[in-house]
Amino acid sequence: MTRYLPSKQYQYAGVAAMALALVCACVATQFSLAWIAAGLFLATGSLLLLLALMPAIEIHDTHLAIGDRIVAWEEIRRLDRTGFISPLIVNLTLASGRRILLVYPGGLDASNALLRHLRRMTREALIDGIPHRQFWGESIPQESQRRTLPSPKYQLLRPEDEADVERLYQKLKSVGHFDRSDEK
Repeated sequence: MTRYLPSKQYQYAGVAAMALALVCACVATQFSLAWIAAGLFLATGSLLLLLALMPAIEIHDTHLAIGDRIVAWEEIRRLDRTGFISPLIVNLTLASGRRILLVYPGGLDASNALLRHLRRMTREALIDGIPHRQFWGESIPQESQRRTLPSPKYQLLRPEDEADVERLYQKLKSVGHFDRSDEK
């Protein structure tokens, strides 16, 4: 089992943003435009503290645990990464069609390690639209390697008609052209 905890940096940055929001609110009593900065710091601090309070993510051999929620690896049909690495945001699509947005507020190294674990363990899923085996470079049987059955040969003409066609072909080959008047 591997456990991924949220980074403490989000907690520290959230508290710092809240403190700056308080300072801006104090300044806003004298200078009214400081309310804008206070509101922005308050929103940023709230978001960072929310990320710091995200549940731990655990990787087990049989399942993925996101806090109290357990998802079996066999249930995951698609793993799509968004553009965010730190915090890591990944879309998981389950066999039932339900989607889970996985958010992990960790450092860059921990986020990359978690993403690698997720990609390795979801053996039945498409990873960013690519099948698991192909994503990891494992060989997938090619069309030429697959066993092909010979195409069946159907007899289209009777033996007498085949002989007539062969005779006409040989005549055409020797003359170079086919003239209907020669046949009469």
